[in-house]
Amino acid sequence: MDNKPKAFLFDLNGTMINDMEFHNHAWHEILTKDLGANISFEGVKKEMYGKNQDLLERVFGVGHFSQEQIDQISIEKEHRYQAAYKAHLTLIPGLDHFLDKAKKANILMAIGSAAIPFNINFVLDNLNVRSYFETVVSAEDVEKSKPDPETFTKGAKILGIAPEDCIVFEDAPKGVEAAHNAGMRCVALTTMHTADEFSAYDNIIAFIEDYNDPALNQLF
Repeated sequence: MDNKPKAFLFDLNGTMINDMEFHNHAWHEILTKDLGANISFEGVKKEMYGKNQDLLERVFGVGHFSQEQIDQISIEKEHRYQAAYKAHLTLIPGLDHFLDKAKKANILMAIGSAAIPFNINFVLDNLNVRSYFETVVSAEDVEKSKPDPETFTKGAKILGIAPEDCIVFEDAPKGVEAAHNAGMRCVALTTMHTADEFSAYDNIIAFIEDYNDPALNQLF
């Protein structure tokens, strides 16, 4: 790679930890059993991008719930997700060594996630990886969620790194689209989606299953 990166921006869920099936189950239970939506498990999977409020508004329509109700539904969903996932909480294979390698190479790192701080803290603190990251951009730090580029452009601005010198790590097509809209190259993890599902995006420099993939050597 001619243009070596100066910063790595990581999505969290499905990118640092392989937990998206647990989110899918928690949302499907909430949406169908608690809220009465007629939506399949696969249908929920397609809606799992952006903020929790965005998902609820895509399924039920804007204005269906009050802000107080949205906040209550959101935190209940996260409690169920965390209770189910905590025993399985672990970094995607190879990520611990990859973070060490990036730190030693003086590559700045940040998290850019549509998750709320409650979930981000759950991961960073239980896995003791917070020290690797210069900053965290969460759902509460942006006006517009992915595929809007704000999550990644804000992270890059805080780091003081130009978009073209950043590499984004993402697992979702809408996240890759956000990186594209930010003018950033992207490594796509196939934890939840197949490579074919990213065919619309030309900013992907590698597809990986985990961080042991030798394709990542090109970043250093």
